[in-house]
Amino acid sequence: MRLILLGPPGAGKGTQAQRLISKYRIVQLSTGDMLRAAVAAGTPVGLRAKAIMERGELVPDEVVVAIIADRIDQPDAKRGFVLDGFPRTVPQAEALDRLLAERRMTLDGVIELRVDEGILIKRIETRVAEMTARGEKLRADDNPDVLRGRLVAYRAQTAPLTDYYAKKGMLKVVDGMAAIDAVTAAIDRLLSKLGSAKAKSAKAKGKKPAAKAKTKAKAGKAKKAKAGKTSGKKAAKKSGKPRKKRR
Repeated sequence: MRLILLGPPGAGKGTQAQRLISKYRIVQLSTGDMLRAAVAAGTPVGLRAKAIMERGELVPDEVVVAIIADRIDQPDAKRGFVLDGFPRTVPQAEALDRLLAERRMTLDGVIELRVDEGILIKRIETRVAEMTARGEKLRADDNPDVLRGRLVAYRAQTAPLTDYYAKKGMLKVVDGMAAIDAVTAAIDRLLSKLGSAKAKSAKAKGKKPAAKAKTKAKAGKAKKAKAGKTSGKKAAKKSGKPRKKRR
């Protein structure tokens, strides 16, 4: 099973990704984690990424795609994976398509957790107010203004991916504002339908070669029968005796 989770910051992608890898025994592919792991392992692409990051530059798409390529070739990714945080742009999605095609792989689905941005911001504001009242230390991302900035970036860069995958007939939408368990149940229902459709498709493909073989066998028998009749006529002509007709 190979999946992509889409949704803005705060939509709950990380939570659902963890539940997916636990249930289906697949791996979560997070570009940030993979970059750090590649750099720590000192792989050729990791060293290239390290040099770029040390210069304070953004890691280009081709390097990120190369790191993903190395990761999905590892044994634990053979059962499948869920991509969280990649692709972020349409060019990245196109690069991912090429990468999977080279390995004769396909995506099983793209799931968007659709949320109300206004409610997300309100939740952050409420949480910040409650934490401040309790005297708790705020995290850097516990900030409504930071979230607004991230949502703007998401709309500009990542939101177009929904159209990209919708045109391919791959996009499935789940209400990300529902309770966590309800979101999980909705995703499970979608994956169950996808699994059934995939099984039917595989079964149909299996029938086609069998039908072709049957047709070929019939054609072979007809050819042999025709050859037998022709050789019989030739033999009768040679002997000068008329060939007896079968009753």
